Amino acid sequence: MLAQPYRLYFERTDTTKNMARFYVLSIEPTLFGTPCLTRRWGRIGSYGQAKEHHFVCEEDAVAMFLDLLRARRARGYRTRAEENAKDVD
Repeated sequence: MLAQPYRLYFERTDTTKNMARFYVLSIEPTLFGTPCLTRRWGRIGSYGQAKEHHFVCEEDAVAMFLDLLRARRARGYRTRAEENAKDVD
């Protein structure tokens, strides 16, 4: 059973390149109680693509969640709250 829910939505937009992408990461329990990391990505406004990763323990799922988060942030993806805060500066 998961200790806490994990869900993160972030976007990458660039009007000069006509880029509007989203990325969603979530860890949820399966019917058998094992953790499943689901990631979904695509163009904003579409359903996009999805991929699931099944794990035996929550720690492995969280480690992959954090690795994917670091990789997406390095590519310029930001949560909406961060984008709004950046616009205020």
